[in-house]
Amino acid sequence: MTGPDEPAALHATELGFGYRARGDRALRDCGFTVPRGRITALVGRNGAGKSTLLHLAGGLLRPTHGRIRVLGTAPDSAGARTRVALLTQDKPLYPRFTVADTLRMGGKLNASSWDRRVAERVVREGGIALSARVGELSPGRRTRVALALALGKRPELLLLDEPLADLDPVVRTEIMATLMAEAAERELSIVLSSHVLPDLEQTCDWVLLLRAGRVELSEDADALREGHTLLTGHVDEEPALREHTVVHRRRHGRQLTALVRPRGPVGGSWHVERPPLEEILLGHLQDGTAPKEAAA
Repeated sequence: MTGPDEPAALHATELGFGYRARGDRALRDCGFTVPRGRITALVGRNGAGKSTLLHLAGGLLRPTHGRIRVLGTAPDSAGARTRVALLTQDKPLYPRFTVADTLRMGGKLNASSWDRRVAERVVREGGIALSARVGELSPGRRTRVALALALGKRPELLLLDEPLADLDPVVRTEIMATLMAEAAERELSIVLSSHVLPDLEQTCDWVLLLRAGRVELSEDADALREGHTLLTGHVDEEPALREHTVVHRRRHGRQLTALVRPRGPVGGSWHVERPPLEEILLGHLQDGTAPKEAAA
């Protein structure tokens, strides 16, 4: 883990961004810090601003309000460009290139930091021939080639914008294992945007959750688990919830289930559980905390 005096992987102050053509603001007054050396889950519903945030961090967009820093510097600076890699969902690759051609191009574009052995190892672990044409590869193998380009750059911060969304569970698991190995070996900081919440449970140790363009959570994953409680009981006990911060609650007949951040001991006859990270994230992504009748 990096020292306390080292710059954060990501730091934002009153960060905002608006698309003029659409006349809306994708991000509003976002303030957060993501420490270095973490695998961060960037979570939010569609339209929450996840891609916009990653494009700002990758230097593809500039803030319209506030500021964002990556590894202590501006994202569009020369220093940041050599230390940060961004992999988007569309994974732009030249389909007529062979894999070998693609990696040679990566070496020319990143001459000062390129590690051919790392890039070739990522490709080889996926059983991909260097002579194969990119356009003839399966989606999972194209993703692995794109990841080889990103990791071959030897970045200190890797930004991943839904790159695994179109892959089957086996390939996702393989690629997540590759990412975790790289993070452990080099203390690589990773920010991973994903809708596949179960994949994040065992891999991510920091959570950055966006809700309608604002940051709702930026916390250590273990602290989130420790700080939330799942309560199940009779609806007559609902008034007791006023003593705590209710994240989400729902009814099923006369039974009430509530995800809360306790502000003290939980009294009454509630059944108390420690929720998994997936349940916590789903609770924060729900619309409001009003009781909802579950479908029969």
